[in-house]
Amino acid sequence: MNRLIAWTLNFAYLLVLLLCAPMIAWVAVRKGKYREGWGAKLLGQVPRRTGEGPCVWVHAVSVGEVNLLATTLRELASRRPDLLVVISTTTKTGYDLALRKYGNEHTVFYCPLDFTWAVRRAVERVRPDLLVLAELELWPNLIAAAKRHGAGVAIINGRLSDNSYRGYRRLRWLVGRVLSQIDVIAAQDQTTADRFTQLATNPQTILSTGSLKYDGAATNRDNPRTKSLSQLAGFTDEHLVFLAGSTQAPEEAMAIRLFGKLHSQYPQLRVVLVPRHPERFDEVAELLAESPYAWQRRSTLEEGTLADGDNSILLVDTIGELGGWWGRADIGFVGGSFGDRGGQNMIEPAAYGVATSFGPNTWNFRDIVAALLHADGAEVVADEAALQAFVERCLADPAYRTELGDRARQFIATQLGATARTVELLLTLLPAAPQTTHAAA
Repeated sequence: MNRLIAWTLNFAYLLVLLLCAPMIAWVAVRKGKYREGWGAKLLGQVPRRTGEGPCVWVHAVSVGEVNLLATTLRELASRRPDLLVVISTTTKTGYDLALRKYGNEHTVFYCPLDFTWAVRRAVERVRPDLLVLAELELWPNLIAAAKRHGAGVAIINGRLSDNSYRGYRRLRWLVGRVLSQIDVIAAQDQTTADRFTQLATNPQTILSTGSLKYDGAATNRDNPRTKSLSQLAGFTDEHLVFLAGSTQAPEEAMAIRLFGKLHSQYPQLRVVLVPRHPERFDEVAELLAESPYAWQRRSTLEEGTLADGDNSILLVDTIGELGGWWGRADIGFVGGSFGDRGGQNMIEPAAYGVATSFGPNTWNFRDIVAALLHADGAEVVADEAALQAFVERCLADPAYRTELGDRARQFIATQLGATARTVELLLTLLPAAPQTTHAAA
C-alpha cells in the first residue's frame, strides 16, 4: 500500500478521533471506559518481546472474539509448543477478559490504532512472524506494517455481514489492496468465502474452514463452572430456568413481563438475564427494581453461599460467565435479535441442548440460523407474544422442550473440526518447528 493512501488514512483517523473526542471524554468520566492503553493505542507502546523464537500476534477486538480464541490457542500450543503467542484487543471488556482467560500464559495488550507510526512501532516491538486477525479486522496500516516486517497475515473465522459486504464493495479499490496482502483468509462458511472472493484480487488465498464457534462450544452440563453457578444462584433440579442472554433493550423488559405472566402458573420458573453490554447493567437493575418480583444481582452473590432467599430473577452483571449459565438453562432466548444488532451467538445454548429461540433479526449469524432451523434445532419468535408462547409451550410440554434441545445438540456435533483446519493453515505461514535431536544409542 503506497504512502499516499497510508497518510490519507492517518488524516481520516485523526479527523474521526477529534470529532469523537468529546464523546470519548464524557464516556471516560461517566462510565470509566477509554481510560486505559492510550500509550499503546496512539504511540504503539506495547510490551517489547525479548525472546528470539517464532511469535504469533493474535488480535481479537472484544469479548466475543476473545472467547473465540480459546480452541485455536490450545491447538497451536499442542501443535507448536515452541511458539510465543501474544494477544491484543481493542475494548476494555475484551482486554479484561483476555487477561483473565489467557494472561497467565500469554502477554495481553491494547492494539494500536491504525496510525502508521503506532502500528510501525508496535510491530517493531512485538516482531511477529504471523499476525492473526479474528473474524474481520481489516486495518490497512497494521497489515502493511506486518508485511513490511516480513510477517505472514491471516484472518481466521472470517465473516462479512450484509452491511459490511455492501460497504466494502463501495471501497473495493482499497479493500482489494488490503486483501491482496493477506496470505490466508479462513472463512467461517462458503457464503462468506464467496464474498471475500468477489472483493479480493487473489482468491486462491480464501478457504471455507467452518466456524470456530462450533468447536468452542461446551456440551457437558455437568461442568464445574455451571454446577458452581447453579449452586450459587440457589437453583435446584426442580427449577426450570429461562435464560435471556446477550440481550439489548427492550429484550430484558420483555423477559420480565413474560415472567410476570407465567410465574403463578409455573412457580418453578426462574429467569436469568445476561445483558450484552456491561454499561447497561444498572439500567436493567432499575427495570427490575421497578418490578414487583424478587431479584438479585450476580455480583452480590459470594462463592460458597446461596442466593439470598428464593429470588425469581437473577441479573448477571459480570463478564465472561454467559457460557456457564447457558449450561443450566432449560429454555433460552438469544438476544440482539429483536433490535438492530443482527443477533448474537446461538451456538452455545444449542450445544448444551437448551430449547433455544431468537427473534427475526439474526443477519450476523445467517448461515448458523439457517442450519439450526433446517435441523429443527431452534425456533424463531416474531415478537414478544411469540416469545411468551414459546416459553409457555416449553414449560407445559417437557417432551417438546427436550426434543428441540436434543436436535440442536446433535446438529452441533456434526459441525466440529474448524479449529484443526484453521490451525493447519496457520502453520503453513510459520517457520518450521525445530527438529528434535536424539542421542545415538
